[in-house]
Amino acid sequence: MRSIKKGKGTVALSLAAMLAVLAGCSGNGDNNANAGSEAAGTSSAQTTSSASAPASQASGDPLAFKLWLGWTATINNDSLVQKYWREKEPGVDVKLEATQGDALTALNLNINTGGFDDAAIFSRNDTVKSAMGRSNQIMSLEQYFDMPDQYPGLASIPKQYLDRMKDKDGHIWSLPAWFDQNPSDPWPGWSSLAWTVRTDVVEKAGMKLEDLSTLDGVETFLKKAAEQKDASGKALLPMSFLMDTNDTAGWNDENAILTAFGVSTSGKGVAKKGDDFVFTFDDPQYKAAYQWMNKLYREKLIDPEVVTDKKERYKEKNKSGRVALNVGSFFNIDTTLWETLDGPTEPGWYYQVIPFPKVPGVDQVGTNQVVNPYPGYDVYISKKTKNLDAILKFFDYTLAPKPEQQQVINEGPAGLYWDWIDQPLGKWKYIDDNYKADRNSGDVARKAKVTPELYMTSSYNNKWYPWWNSEVDKAGAAKTPAFTEAVGKMGGVRAAHNYDLLTPKEGGTWEKYAPEIENLRKEYRAKLLMSKDDAQFESTWKAFQDALEKRAHWSEMKAEWLETYKADVAANGEF
Repeated sequence: MRSIKKGKGTVALSLAAMLAVLAGCSGNGDNNANAGSEAAGTSSAQTTSSASAPASQASGDPLAFKLWLGWTATINNDSLVQKYWREKEPGVDVKLEATQGDALTALNLNINTGGFDDAAIFSRNDTVKSAMGRSNQIMSLEQYFDMPDQYPGLASIPKQYLDRMKDKDGHIWSLPAWFDQNPSDPWPGWSSLAWTVRTDVVEKAGMKLEDLSTLDGVETFLKKAAEQKDASGKALLPMSFLMDTNDTAGWNDENAILTAFGVSTSGKGVAKKGDDFVFTFDDPQYKAAYQWMNKLYREKLIDPEVVTDKKERYKEKNKSGRVALNVGSFFNIDTTLWETLDGPTEPGWYYQVIPFPKVPGVDQVGTNQVVNPYPGYDVYISKKTKNLDAILKFFDYTLAPKPEQQQVINEGPAGLYWDWIDQPLGKWKYIDDNYKADRNSGDVARKAKVTPELYMTSSYNNKWYPWWNSEVDKAGAAKTPAFTEAVGKMGGVRAAHNYDLLTPKEGGTWEKYAPEIENLRKEYRAKLLMSKDDAQFESTWKAFQDALEKRAHWSEMKAEWLETYKADVAANGEF
């Protein structure tokens, strides 16, 4: 069985739909119904929007609270940024406590020994959410999002985020953080899956970048590149990519090729076409993409060692100028190859990302990255805290809906330790040499003296991203943000939908066999690539399809995915 029905449509499912969730229970944007039902009896704040702000600290006492970080960190509670928070804005003394060792183990221990004192922040995680809910130690917070006069920052949080956080009784059990301020125009993130070519090799081939806009043009270039030699006299490797043993279905270099062939690999590897869902393995273009790769491999236009090369060896080849065209994440090439240069003194200077080449019969490139604007972190507040007003005042400040707010939270306000070079929301630089020296020292203790780097307590905006606009010491360092901004506009990145955020049913087929799906992908991608002829490729492809069904219970997994999708839509609606 290769498909399941959705109304009159067909649903096909790929490995990517099974895999990404299992690396961690992230589930950004998921509904908090389980946490709410499990937290029956958990302390609720007042539920009327007209309620006054809490008055939990004695009059005249300085505002202060303890914030437990759900990750390992070097803490210095006298950092310059925390001093600014305490003495200036927002006038709150934030005392940080870091996690030692595994976060989930530490959370369970904390809960079993009475819980945290004031507030805790964790990356959004279903396991954390459920544990917090079951603990009966946190308070509900829904009223504070509807008090714009007292908490304008909290009131500015997009309603669609809050709606998906409500349990069946309408309670919200955390303050969301690190979300896109404008979900209709989300920041694309550090997009890097691309086709990255050496412009000097293109020029020596007598071609222009525009000539590589089609698959035929790319093949022509690869053949001409194979005739060139590197500085040591070795023949260039026309194309290469990293087949990392630690990559995943949703994140690997081959996905840049699949993208050009119209195959969606990110989110859960799903593309919705009308009433149909089409996922990676059942997309005919998945096979077509590997047929093309196999053709190039047999013609010696792909590095013959691509299957066996380790990351270090791959980077060495790029550094020495052996490769003409890389496909995949340009971070795997090693961005220091150009970031450390001031001009065209080494091969790394000539790298340039280009649009995905047009493939015959493909009208729209596939999705290799989904932008999830939903919150990435949750702040839980203990029902035993005596410092609720301090907590709310601080997070109302961090969540102010300003494009530069993440920079303000990370480094202090403009004019203190950094400032605009030309105009607000333009280029910026550090203006305090001592702050800059400690900040960029590479020494975690020195960095902790100046900032705790709590950007994740704020939010972000596509209008301005600090690390795409910082002053650079080397001209080549400006290339990386320019590359990622360009890749984000090439068609392979889109905003997330609810079907991108589904999580597997506990103990279900999807959860059980997802690891086997990943094993099969890695086993057969190498066999498909290295097939000696068309007949062997077809035989290998059939074996792959058979193994999906026999070893990974493919049809059962697809049926369970559809049930999960329908249940999610029924509970939360579709977006």
